[in-house]
Amino acid sequence: MPILQSATALAAQIEQLYQQHSRQVLATLIRLLGDFDRAEDALQEAFSAALAQWPQTGVPASPVPWLVSTGRFKAIDKLRQQQRFVSDGETVLAQIETEDADDSFALQMDQQQWPDDYLRLVFTCCHPALSLEAQLALTLREVCGLTTEQIARAFLQTPSTIAQRIVRAKQKIKAAAIPYQVPPPQQLSPRLQAVHKVIYLLFNEGYSVPASQIKAADTLSQTDGMQQADLAQQAIDLARQLLVLQFDTESCGLLALLLLQHARQQARFTAQGELILLAEQQRQHWDQALITEGIRHVETALASGRIGPYAIQAAIAAVHSESTDSASTDWPQIYALYQLLFRLEPTPVVALNQLVAFSMCHGPAAALLQLPPLLADESLAQYHLLFAVAADFHRQLGQNTEAIDFYRRALTLAVNNADQQFLQQRLTELSS
Repeated sequence: MPILQSATALAAQIEQLYQQHSRQVLATLIRLLGDFDRAEDALQEAFSAALAQWPQTGVPASPVPWLVSTGRFKAIDKLRQQQRFVSDGETVLAQIETEDADDSFALQMDQQQWPDDYLRLVFTCCHPALSLEAQLALTLREVCGLTTEQIARAFLQTPSTIAQRIVRAKQKIKAAAIPYQVPPPQQLSPRLQAVHKVIYLLFNEGYSVPASQIKAADTLSQTDGMQQADLAQQAIDLARQLLVLQFDTESCGLLALLLLQHARQQARFTAQGELILLAEQQRQHWDQALITEGIRHVETALASGRIGPYAIQAAIAAVHSESTDSASTDWPQIYALYQLLFRLEPTPVVALNQLVAFSMCHGPAAALLQLPPLLADESLAQYHLLFAVAADFHRQLGQNTEAIDFYRRALTLAVNNADQQFLQQRLTELSS
């Protein structure tokens, strides 16, 4: 039976439904309607209908099916009105009217497909007909609900570049009639690379949110924090679904990595949202259940004999997780793992992480000698962590003038509030 609520409570519940379920509703509507733009319009129409009708009728007992059904009805009505003016209107209308929309059994059977729609959409967005950059941007926008600004930060691109990339990707999917399906097992492995990257970027976007911001995100003006907070768990859930779909060493390694990193989430920030470095975290606040599960997946991935970048990163996270404190961390093992990772993935960011591990083994002075090539790498010119690392090497050596210069440069590039606060605190300490 529908439940009547106050206008304020109802608006808050609808907003929460949108934050938690809009991507699932969208994924199902894309399957039902066969078009991104139609599904996005239907999604907005469904939530508009909820805002208009639920104050009088109450919230349905099953609001998500209601939103899917309403969005589908709205799309059908719109197609009926416009079918003469839309090139494929009659064909699409015939396809989506094949089942009786009032048949509750048909709707129930359809709901059994809904959990798989999320994966269907991911693999459609990650189709090899699209460029890798387009695959990543489209999936993060359409499946995960990130804004173009959030995606632009992840890619170190401008929002306009990302927006154009997404539009072109949608056009390509439509023009090439890319199927909305999970690939069969024999085609799955080569398609996983892009999906793994999507999940990892998604996790990182959510992982950057302090717990205080998560808890504070209880009003409409703060929902971006709630949405980002959900992203890390959403990424973990998607990684689990991938692993269930078909075992893959890198899928296993990726899930392990996300679990081991997420286990530290509650210890990464102060109550005020200030960043706490790994060496200074209170390890009793790490989630031991997630660590146990993560290490189990690491062991499974490493035992498979085909070790990839995510499995190696998970092994590095496992070494940190098994250390009782910072002083007992096995840095030589971590450095060796980064060397192996660099052989598989010789990127500047991996080289920077390897240099940090090297400094923990051989000291900041030795590490500074290897820093100039990274500082000259144009691909890292907007990467604030490069300059934060350089600043920290100088700080440890008592070279405060150089440290201040690098911290200031890092601060100009940092976009996350917690990173900005940390860098400003370092500057204040060195300037006093």
